[in-house]
Amino acid sequence: MFGAFRSTSVNLSGLLWKTPWKLSPTRKANARARLKKVDAVIEAVRASGIQCAALDRALQLPKEHEMDPRDKYTTFSPTSRGYRKGIHKVPKWTRLTLRTNPKGF
Repeated sequence: MFGAFRSTSVNLSGLLWKTPWKLSPTRKANARARLKKVDAVIEAVRASGIQCAALDRALQLPKEHEMDPRDKYTTFSPTSRGYRKGIHKVPKWTRLTLRTNPKGF
């Protein structure tokens, strides 16, 4: 049927892309590996002797093995119940630095 009421996959079955409510063990492992790679890059830049403000800020962040699992896999959200939400719910979460959260949350 053509027109405004044509049937599409969204109309027939609801959302096309569904985000799971929690991270799978594989996605958790990939997130940990990504954090370790970032730590390795920061350490390599520090060892090279370069000085810059971005490096100073990066050195203040906790390393992957120092982070609490709660901070590795969730982030602060003022609108979510319990003030936390999974990192995979954040748009472009693989490109963002989500290592720090407010104290007490």
